[in-house]
Amino acid sequence: MADQVAIAGREATWLPALARRSEAVVIPLVALAAGFAIFALFLLTQGKSPVEFLAITWKGAFGSAFSWQNTLSRAAPLLLAALCVALPARLGLVVIGGEGAIVLGGVAVGAVGPHLGAVPAIAALPIMALAAMAVGALWIGLAGALRQYRGVNETISSLLLAYIAISLMNHLVEGPFRDPASLNKPSTAPLAETLRVGNIPGMDVHWGLIAGLLGCLVSWVLIDRTTWGFAARIAGGNVRTAQVQGLPVGRLILGFTALAGAFAGLAGFFEVTAVHGNANGSLAAGYGYTGILIAFLARHNPLAIIPVALLLAGFDAASGLIQRRMDLPDATILVLQGFVFLAILVSDTAYGRFRLFAPERWGR
Repeated sequence: MADQVAIAGREATWLPALARRSEAVVIPLVALAAGFAIFALFLLTQGKSPVEFLAITWKGAFGSAFSWQNTLSRAAPLLLAALCVALPARLGLVVIGGEGAIVLGGVAVGAVGPHLGAVPAIAALPIMALAAMAVGALWIGLAGALRQYRGVNETISSLLLAYIAISLMNHLVEGPFRDPASLNKPSTAPLAETLRVGNIPGMDVHWGLIAGLLGCLVSWVLIDRTTWGFAARIAGGNVRTAQVQGLPVGRLILGFTALAGAFAGLAGFFEVTAVHGNANGSLAAGYGYTGILIAFLARHNPLAIIPVALLLAGFDAASGLIQRRMDLPDATILVLQGFVFLAILVSDTAYGRFRLFAPERWGR
């Protein structure tokens, strides 16, 4: 009898918690499936087979060691770009301008790097990384400051700042920072080979992947295991309550937006030091915008960002193969991402509507 009471007590404790957490997993998965279903109908209208599309996507993204490494390389900046959205979201902020912090972080590296050729890599690489992170932190932190001190909507300001950043990047790369030797494609001076970030041993994947994974882990610890993260969650739930409790809401907004921008700037650092070798127009690759989808699909959970980023990176890695095998335009993957994003936005209205996930259904 005592054993039965103990078992019932344990069930009464973990079942409600499981119900709450399941909602944050099941609804995004259903939304993802709905986005795929709509995309399948789109393919059928084009006379293409959704089954063939999935088969080719799997082959191009995860079907071989080469495919896996290609996917992992593309996931590296996406992890950091998604964190730029996920961290402010814990405060109830919708920051969607990570693309601007990425490109300006890359420009900062392109401007500083050529002057560090004589500096040992062990010192020069951290200097370039800090420069990129500082610029990114200032850029996204500006959106947070506008929200805190002037009441400007951070969604609008961060998006507009992204457009300004891309224009500023084009101006600097084609003007003051341009390498005279870059004729066909304006760019900054190339980095010395000693200042290029290499690959992870045994893999054709640069170290940006490790930085992204560590960034997700550190962000999870910050949000779920520190007093700052606890305060941010309270402020995100109800700002008025947080202010009444004496929480430093203003400092939280500035700190979390600056940290988010620093992660995006770090993505720009790796794009220059590990991929391009200089700052050029290719920095505006859309990683910041894909990061928005990843963060929303992961429900702004830093650990959940990892598998979602791998999935989206896989689609991107397979886009070339899809284009060749199915005679579809390169923008087909963007169409898929658009359908999934719309499904995710619609799914937000489903939270709290199903008794299956209600804690009181399973006891308290």
